[in-house]
Amino acid sequence: MSSENNISTANNPAWANPTPAGLVALAAACACFFALLTGKVTNDAMPLIGCWLLGGFVVQITVALLDLKSGNLAGGNTFLFFCAFFMLASGLEMFAKHNALTAGLPADGRVDGYVWGALTLVTWLWTPAFWKKFTLLSVIIALLDVALPLIAIADLKVFAPEVSANMGKVAAWFLAGSGLVAIYTSAAMVVNGTFGKKIYPMP
Repeated sequence: MSSENNISTANNPAWANPTPAGLVALAAACACFFALLTGKVTNDAMPLIGCWLLGGFVVQITVALLDLKSGNLAGGNTFLFFCAFFMLASGLEMFAKHNALTAGLPADGRVDGYVWGALTLVTWLWTPAFWKKFTLLSVIIALLDVALPLIAIADLKVFAPEVSANMGKVAAWFLAGSGLVAIYTSAAMVVNGTFGKKIYPMP
């Protein structure tokens, strides 16, 4: 994700900051995972969740390319791997897992735990880039830093099923918090930017 202090459109003033759209996609993904991990929806919703995540992929890859074009190293690369793994791969997996469940076929989902573990390490190690100056984007990253390892451990199935399920529920609430902060941040960036003054408070 990018922030107001590391986005630069000076080289191409015709392009506006695309970060708000990317944050909306993140919020939609967080809402999907929250609903699934907390049991608000059943596994029958997985194909629909897949559709929402694929929509988020379209948004975030656009944001990533524009961020990279503007020279935003941290934001552009973060959106790029988010759109590939959190959106596209997860969206396609929703269809694959639902088909396997429906057909009664085996699907060893523990591989997801290893991948989520790798992505957790990446996010942790990249976190300082978003804490160089505190913004609401720093809060989003901090919440994801807690949610991602919980999801990874739950998918690895190293604990009893009920323990893994509870870890998923805890992760879901951190994802919900991240999504809510993303929604507010996107709104503040669009509204404040449109009016040229602070309508919604931002750190």
